[in-house]
Amino acid sequence: MILGTSRALRVFAYPEPVDLRKGYDGLFGLVKTGLGRDPLSGDLFLFANKRRVGCKVLVWDGTGLCIFQKRLERGRFASLFREDGGAVQLTATELSLFIEGCDLVGRRTLSPAIVKPKVLALDRAV
Repeated sequence: MILGTSRALRVFAYPEPVDLRKGYDGLFGLVKTGLGRDPLSGDLFLFANKRRVGCKVLVWDGTGLCIFQKRLERGRFASLFREDGGAVQLTATELSLFIEGCDLVGRRTLSPAIVKPKVLALDRAV
């Protein structure tokens, strides 16, 4: 997948259906006002339409905004729409599965939790 595979990559799904005729400026505005996030952070922002057959991903690559778009010919994307209006956070792997049409994304955890390194006790000289 071109969008990246690092666990450090953060993906935020917009919690409501979006009119996918929106371009750079429209999606930028949704990230800024709807999610309260910085569209120039390097995070990926996922949007899906009401019928869940189309999606767009907005990302800042360091030189400009990029939009990646997909339309499913069969089936629907998983529903990531939330009634509480909060963004769903995905891993890069979950984004890949979502784009492939996997319907489990958002319904159950598909990626293990991030491993937080523990501070090891320092060796003491005797």
